[in-house]
Amino acid sequence: MTPMRVSRQQRESLNGHRAGVVYLTGLSGAGKSTLAALLEQRLHALGTRTYVLDGDDLRTGINKDLGFSDVDRIENVRRVTEVARLMVDAGLVVISALISPFRAERDAARARFAPGDFLEVFVDAPLEVCEARDPKGLYRRARRGEITGFTGIDSRYEPPLAPDFRIDSVGLAPHQAAAALLAGMAAIGFASRVRSAVARHGA
Repeated sequence: MTPMRVSRQQRESLNGHRAGVVYLTGLSGAGKSTLAALLEQRLHALGTRTYVLDGDDLRTGINKDLGFSDVDRIENVRRVTEVARLMVDAGLVVISALISPFRAERDAARARFAPGDFLEVFVDAPLEVCEARDPKGLYRRARRGEITGFTGIDSRYEPPLAPDFRIDSVGLAPHQAAAALLAGMAAIGFASRVRSAVARHGA
């Protein structure tokens, strides 16, 4: 007889906190990767087991076969979502940092998680600000026609209509943005300590 697998609730109990995914979306240059790294540092300092899924990193491995057509962008989000689901089942707080330009795909990602496990965070910066930052020089290349299908230039970005949180990455410095997001997560009990999670599960 095959032994029963360890449950997510057992992993959460061992880790000491609930699992979930913090889904950062926004234009290139909005500050998603910086916010993801700072948020992870703060959560780690609090004893939370975390992992960041960054779009750029994933395109060097699991998604290296994908380009930037609409079809490939949709598949990129689908794969990252499925990896995040496995990590949430492992009891981790996953922070994903993807442009994720289409509302339908973000909604589909949310639908893959149980209620309360998915937090959509809009890292909001106007296109002109992102272009001025242009940390990788991609906007300049897109404007010169060296890159096609670039989000915000010749490919659309559909901002969230009702995100769980909106982070103003123009008005807030990165450390302020991370602190604001962490405070918001705490206020709604996201990734809360396991005692409250056990009570909700009826264990």
